[in-house]
Amino acid sequence: MPSIPFASRLLYAAAWCVGRLPLGLQQRLGDALGRFAHWRDTREARVARRNLELVAAAPTGLPREQAVAGILRATGRNAFETLRIWTRPRADNLALVASVHGEAHLAAALAAGRGVILAAPHYGNLELVIEAMAARGPFTLVYRVPDSRVGDGFLRLARGGANITLVPAEGNAMRPLWKALKAGGVVGITPDQQPKLGAGEFAPFFGRQALTLSLIPRLAERSGAAVLFAYAERRDDGRFALHLEPADPAIGGADVAAATAAMNAGVEAIARRDFRQYQWTYKRFTLRPPGSGEIDPYGPECR
Repeated sequence: MPSIPFASRLLYAAAWCVGRLPLGLQQRLGDALGRFAHWRDTREARVARRNLELVAAAPTGLPREQAVAGILRATGRNAFETLRIWTRPRADNLALVASVHGEAHLAAALAAGRGVILAAPHYGNLELVIEAMAARGPFTLVYRVPDSRVGDGFLRLARGGANITLVPAEGNAMRPLWKALKAGGVVGITPDQQPKLGAGEFAPFFGRQALTLSLIPRLAERSGAAVLFAYAERRDDGRFALHLEPADPAIGGADVAAATAAMNAGVEAIARRDFRQYQWTYKRFTLRPPGSGEIDPYGPECR
Protein backbone atom coordinates (compact mmCIF):
# COMPACT_ATOMS: atom_id res chain seq x y z
CA MET A 1 0.00 0.00 0.00
CA PRO A 2 1.32 3.49 -0.81
CA SER A 3 2.11 5.85 2.04
CA ILE A 4 -0.58 8.16 3.43
CA PRO A 5 -0.01 11.84 2.48
CA PHE A 6 0.21 14.35 5.33
CA ALA A 7 -2.75 16.26 3.85
CA SER A 8 -4.83 13.08 4.16
CA ARG A 9 -3.99 12.92 7.85
CA LEU A 10 -5.01 16.54 8.32
CA LEU A 11 -8.29 15.85 6.57
CA TYR A 12 -8.86 12.84 8.78
CA ALA A 13 -8.16 14.96 11.88
CA ALA A 14 -10.87 17.40 10.78
CA ALA A 15 -13.27 14.50 10.21
CA TRP A 16 -12.37 13.19 13.69
CA CYS A 17 -13.49 16.46 15.26
CA VAL A 18 -16.89 16.26 13.55
CA GLY A 19 -17.17 12.54 14.22
CA ARG A 20 -16.82 13.11 17.96
CA LEU A 21 -19.94 15.26 18.21
CA PRO A 22 -22.96 13.71 20.01
CA LEU A 23 -25.11 11.56 17.75
CA GLY A 24 -28.24 13.68 18.23
CA LEU A 25 -26.35 16.82 17.23
CA GLN A 26 -24.87 15.08 14.19
CA GLN A 27 -28.32 14.02 13.04
CA ARG A 28 -29.72 17.53 13.49
CA LEU A 29 -26.77 18.95 11.56
CA GLY A 30 -27.41 16.40 8.83
CA ASP A 31 -31.06 17.44 8.60
CA ALA A 32 -29.99 21.08 8.43
CA LEU A 33 -27.47 20.31 5.70
CA GLY A 34 -30.21 18.58 3.69
CA ARG A 35 -32.62 21.49 4.11
CA PHE A 36 -29.87 23.91 3.04
CA ALA A 37 -29.10 21.81 -0.07
CA HIS A 38 -32.79 21.84 -1.01
CA TRP A 39 -33.16 25.58 -0.40
CA ARG A 40 -30.02 26.37 -2.43
CA ASP A 41 -30.96 23.86 -5.14
CA THR A 42 -27.46 22.39 -5.10
CA ARG A 43 -26.13 19.89 -7.61
CA GLU A 44 -27.25 17.08 -5.29
CA ALA A 45 -30.78 18.45 -5.26
CA ARG A 46 -30.89 18.72 -9.04
CA VAL A 47 -29.50 15.21 -9.55
CA ALA A 48 -31.98 13.69 -7.06
CA ARG A 49 -34.86 15.50 -8.78
CA ARG A 50 -33.72 14.31 -12.21
CA ASN A 51 -33.30 10.72 -11.00
CA LEU A 52 -36.85 10.64 -9.68
CA GLU A 53 -38.04 11.94 -13.05
CA LEU A 54 -36.05 9.24 -14.86
CA VAL A 55 -37.36 6.36 -12.78
CA ALA A 56 -40.88 7.83 -12.69
CA ALA A 57 -41.29 6.94 -9.05
CA ALA A 58 -41.70 9.27 -6.10
CA PRO A 59 -41.43 7.65 -2.65
CA THR A 60 -44.59 6.77 -0.77
CA GLY A 61 -46.74 8.74 -3.21
CA LEU A 62 -45.41 12.10 -2.02
CA PRO A 63 -45.21 15.10 -4.36
CA ARG A 64 -41.84 14.91 -6.09
CA GLU A 65 -40.38 18.04 -4.49
CA GLN A 66 -41.29 16.78 -1.04
CA ALA A 67 -39.60 13.51 -1.91
CA VAL A 68 -36.45 15.36 -3.00
CA ALA A 69 -36.39 17.24 0.31
CA GLY A 70 -36.64 13.95 2.23
CA ILE A 71 -33.82 12.40 0.19
CA LEU A 72 -31.55 15.37 0.88
CA ARG A 73 -32.19 15.25 4.62
CA ALA A 74 -31.38 11.54 4.67
CA THR A 75 -28.26 12.21 2.61
CA GLY A 76 -27.18 14.90 5.07
CA ARG A 77 -27.65 12.55 8.01
CA ASN A 78 -25.70 9.85 6.21
CA ALA A 79 -22.77 12.23 5.71
CA PHE A 80 -22.47 13.01 9.43
CA GLU A 81 -23.10 9.40 10.47
CA THR A 82 -20.36 8.27 8.11
CA LEU A 83 -17.85 10.69 9.63
CA ARG A 84 -18.81 9.28 13.02
CA ILE A 85 -18.27 5.68 11.91
CA TRP A 86 -14.97 6.49 10.19
CA THR A 87 -13.46 8.10 13.28
CA ARG A 88 -14.79 6.14 16.27
CA PRO A 89 -13.86 2.76 17.76
CA ARG A 90 -15.70 -0.21 16.33
CA ALA A 91 -17.49 -0.89 19.61
CA ASP A 92 -19.05 2.59 19.44
CA ASN A 93 -20.12 2.00 15.87
CA LEU A 94 -21.70 -1.37 16.58
CA ALA A 95 -23.80 0.27 19.28
CA LEU A 96 -25.66 1.95 16.40
CA VAL A 97 -26.92 -1.47 15.25
CA ALA A 98 -30.21 -2.05 17.05
CA SER A 99 -31.08 -5.37 15.37
CA VAL A 100 -29.69 -7.92 12.93
CA HIS A 101 -31.91 -9.80 10.48
CA GLY A 102 -30.81 -12.80 8.45
CA GLU A 103 -27.59 -13.69 10.27
CA ALA A 104 -28.44 -17.36 9.76
CA HIS A 105 -28.11 -16.84 6.00
CA LEU A 106 -24.54 -15.63 6.49
CA ALA A 107 -23.71 -18.53 8.79
CA ALA A 108 -25.09 -21.06 6.31
CA ALA A 109 -23.20 -19.50 3.41
CA LEU A 110 -19.93 -19.53 5.36
CA ALA A 111 -20.50 -23.14 6.40
CA ALA A 112 -20.64 -24.14 2.71
CA GLY A 113 -16.93 -23.23 2.53
CA ARG A 114 -16.95 -21.47 -0.84
CA GLY A 115 -16.87 -17.95 0.52
CA VAL A 116 -19.51 -15.24 0.53
CA ILE A 117 -19.99 -12.23 -1.73
CA LEU A 118 -21.84 -9.41 -0.01
CA ALA A 119 -23.60 -7.12 -2.48
CA ALA A 120 -23.90 -3.96 -0.38
CA PRO A 121 -25.84 -1.21 -2.18
CA HIS A 122 -25.70 2.48 -1.26
CA TYR A 123 -28.72 2.35 0.99
CA GLY A 124 -28.93 3.41 4.63
CA ASN A 125 -25.33 3.49 5.82
CA LEU A 126 -22.85 1.37 3.88
CA GLU A 127 -20.02 2.08 6.32
CA LEU A 128 -21.93 0.43 9.15
CA VAL A 129 -22.24 -2.75 7.05
CA ILE A 130 -18.46 -2.73 6.63
CA GLU A 131 -17.91 -2.32 10.38
CA ALA A 132 -20.41 -5.06 11.24
CA MET A 133 -18.82 -7.53 8.83
CA ALA A 134 -15.27 -6.78 9.98
CA ALA A 135 -16.38 -7.38 13.58
CA ARG A 136 -17.27 -10.95 12.56
CA GLY A 137 -13.92 -11.77 10.91
CA PRO A 138 -11.68 -10.92 7.93
CA PHE A 139 -13.52 -8.82 5.36
CA THR A 140 -12.22 -7.90 1.91
CA LEU A 141 -13.73 -4.71 0.52
CA VAL A 142 -13.60 -3.49 -3.07
CA TYR A 143 -13.47 0.30 -3.23
CA ARG A 144 -13.33 2.87 -5.99
CA VAL A 145 -10.05 4.77 -5.77
CA PRO A 146 -10.55 8.56 -5.58
CA ASP A 147 -8.91 10.66 -8.27
CA SER A 148 -6.54 12.42 -5.83
CA ARG A 149 -3.81 10.86 -3.66
CA VAL A 150 -5.10 12.89 -0.74
CA GLY A 151 -8.61 11.53 -1.13
CA ASP A 152 -7.33 7.97 -1.47
CA GLY A 153 -5.13 8.34 1.60
CA PHE A 154 -8.03 9.70 3.61
CA LEU A 155 -10.29 6.83 2.54
CA ARG A 156 -7.68 4.26 3.49
CA LEU A 157 -7.36 5.86 6.92
CA ALA A 158 -11.13 5.96 7.33
CA ARG A 159 -11.85 2.41 6.21
CA GLY A 160 -8.65 0.56 7.03
CA GLY A 161 -9.65 -0.84 10.42
CA ALA A 162 -8.92 -4.25 11.91
CA ASN A 163 -9.96 -7.23 9.74
CA ILE A 164 -10.52 -5.00 6.67
CA THR A 165 -8.52 -5.56 3.48
CA LEU A 166 -9.06 -2.85 0.87
CA VAL A 167 -8.89 -3.87 -2.79
CA PRO A 168 -8.91 -1.08 -5.41
CA ALA A 169 -11.59 -1.52 -8.08
CA GLU A 170 -9.08 -1.93 -10.87
CA GLY A 171 -8.27 -4.46 -13.56
CA ASN A 172 -6.37 -6.81 -11.21
CA ALA A 173 -9.06 -6.82 -8.50
CA MET A 174 -10.20 -10.35 -9.34
CA ARG A 175 -7.04 -12.02 -8.00
CA PRO A 176 -7.24 -10.94 -4.31
CA LEU A 177 -11.02 -11.45 -4.32
CA TRP A 178 -10.65 -14.95 -5.70
CA LYS A 179 -8.00 -15.68 -3.05
CA ALA A 180 -10.27 -14.46 -0.24
CA LEU A 181 -13.20 -16.55 -1.45
CA LYS A 182 -11.07 -19.68 -1.86
CA ALA A 183 -10.11 -19.27 1.79
CA GLY A 184 -13.83 -19.21 2.67
CA GLY A 185 -13.84 -15.49 3.43
CA VAL A 186 -16.28 -12.65 2.90
CA VAL A 187 -15.94 -10.15 0.07
CA GLY A 188 -17.92 -6.89 -0.07
CA ILE A 189 -18.75 -5.15 -3.36
CA THR A 190 -21.18 -2.32 -4.09
CA PRO A 191 -23.46 -3.47 -6.93
CA ASP A 192 -24.91 -0.07 -7.86
CA GLN A 193 -21.99 2.08 -8.98
CA GLN A 194 -21.73 2.73 -12.69
CA PRO A 195 -18.58 1.03 -14.05
CA LYS A 196 -16.56 2.09 -17.04
CA LEU A 197 -17.71 0.98 -20.47
CA GLY A 198 -16.45 -2.55 -21.02
CA ALA A 199 -16.55 -3.41 -17.32
CA GLY A 200 -20.26 -4.05 -17.11
CA GLU A 201 -23.52 -4.93 -18.82
CA PHE A 202 -26.56 -2.78 -19.53
CA ALA A 203 -29.50 -4.08 -17.52
CA PRO A 204 -32.87 -2.68 -16.38
CA PHE A 205 -32.91 -0.61 -13.20
CA PHE A 206 -36.24 0.98 -12.26
CA GLY A 207 -37.34 0.38 -15.84
CA ARG A 208 -34.36 2.15 -17.41
CA GLN A 209 -31.21 0.62 -18.87
CA ALA A 210 -28.21 1.19 -16.59
CA LEU A 211 -24.62 0.12 -17.08
CA THR A 212 -24.19 -2.43 -14.30
CA LEU A 213 -21.08 -3.91 -12.71
CA SER A 214 -20.52 -7.48 -13.93
CA LEU A 215 -17.81 -8.28 -11.35
CA ILE A 216 -20.22 -9.78 -8.83
CA PRO A 217 -21.90 -12.18 -11.31
CA ARG A 218 -18.57 -13.22 -12.84
CA LEU A 219 -16.99 -13.81 -9.45
CA ALA A 220 -20.02 -15.73 -8.17
CA GLU A 221 -20.22 -17.91 -11.27
CA ARG A 222 -16.53 -18.82 -11.23
CA SER A 223 -16.13 -19.33 -7.49
CA GLY A 224 -19.47 -20.85 -6.55
CA ALA A 225 -19.63 -18.41 -3.63
CA ALA A 226 -23.02 -17.50 -2.19
CA VAL A 227 -24.26 -13.96 -2.85
CA LEU A 228 -26.09 -12.08 -0.10
CA PHE A 229 -27.46 -8.56 -0.11
CA ALA A 230 -26.41 -6.56 2.95
CA TYR A 231 -27.64 -3.15 4.08
CA ALA A 232 -27.98 -1.10 7.27
CA GLU A 233 -31.38 0.60 7.26
CA ARG A 234 -31.91 3.70 9.39
CA ARG A 235 -34.77 3.39 11.88
CA ASP A 236 -36.99 6.18 13.15
CA ASP A 237 -35.05 6.27 16.42
CA GLY A 238 -31.79 7.06 14.60
CA ARG A 239 -30.25 3.61 15.05
CA PHE A 240 -29.99 0.93 12.35
CA ALA A 241 -31.30 -2.50 11.43
CA LEU A 242 -28.72 -4.68 9.67
CA HIS A 243 -30.20 -6.94 7.00
CA LEU A 244 -28.60 -9.97 5.32
CA GLU A 245 -30.71 -11.46 2.54
CA PRO A 246 -30.09 -14.27 0.03
CA ALA A 247 -29.76 -12.96 -3.52
CA ASP A 248 -31.48 -14.42 -6.56
CA PRO A 249 -29.45 -17.51 -7.62
CA ALA A 250 -29.52 -16.14 -11.19
CA ILE A 251 -26.82 -13.66 -10.12
CA GLY A 252 -24.36 -16.56 -10.07
CA GLY A 253 -25.47 -17.97 -13.42
CA ALA A 254 -23.52 -18.11 -16.67
CA ASP A 255 -25.86 -15.66 -18.45
CA VAL A 256 -24.33 -12.28 -17.56
CA ALA A 257 -27.31 -10.33 -18.91
CA ALA A 258 -29.73 -12.29 -16.73
CA ALA A 259 -27.35 -12.08 -13.78
CA THR A 260 -26.98 -8.29 -13.88
CA ALA A 261 -30.73 -7.88 -14.37
CA ALA A 262 -31.36 -10.03 -11.28
CA MET A 263 -28.81 -8.04 -9.30
CA ASN A 264 -30.43 -4.73 -10.26
CA ALA A 265 -33.84 -6.12 -9.32
CA GLY A 266 -32.47 -6.94 -5.88
CA VAL A 267 -31.05 -3.44 -5.42
CA GLU A 268 -34.32 -1.91 -6.63
CA ALA A 269 -36.31 -3.92 -4.08
CA ILE A 270 -34.07 -2.61 -1.30
CA ALA A 271 -34.30 1.00 -2.53
CA ARG A 272 -38.10 0.77 -2.57
CA ARG A 273 -38.15 0.02 1.17
CA ASP A 274 -37.48 3.70 1.84
CA PHE A 275 -36.62 5.88 -1.17
CA ARG A 276 -35.10 8.54 1.08
CA GLN A 277 -32.27 6.23 2.13
CA TYR A 278 -31.05 5.37 -1.38
CA GLN A 279 -28.28 7.27 -3.21
CA TRP A 280 -30.47 9.33 -5.54
CA THR A 281 -27.85 12.09 -5.55
CA TYR A 282 -25.63 9.82 -7.70
CA LYS A 283 -25.81 10.04 -11.49
CA ARG A 284 -26.57 6.39 -12.22
CA PHE A 285 -27.64 6.70 -15.87
CA THR A 286 -24.98 8.88 -17.52
CA LEU A 287 -23.65 6.19 -19.90
CA ARG A 288 -26.20 5.00 -22.43
CA PRO A 289 -26.34 1.77 -24.49
CA PRO A 290 -24.19 2.00 -27.64
CA GLY A 291 -26.30 2.53 -30.74
CA SER A 292 -29.37 3.56 -28.73
CA GLY A 293 -29.17 7.20 -29.82
CA GLU A 294 -29.68 8.22 -26.18
CA ILE A 295 -27.62 10.98 -24.60
CA ASP A 296 -26.58 11.67 -21.02
CA PRO A 297 -29.97 12.46 -19.41
CA TYR A 298 -28.60 14.76 -16.74
CA GLY A 299 -27.46 17.65 -18.91
CA PRO A 300 -25.53 20.76 -17.89
CA GLU A 301 -28.04 21.66 -15.16
CA CYS A 302 -26.83 18.71 -13.08
CA ARG A 303 -23.12 19.49 -13.25
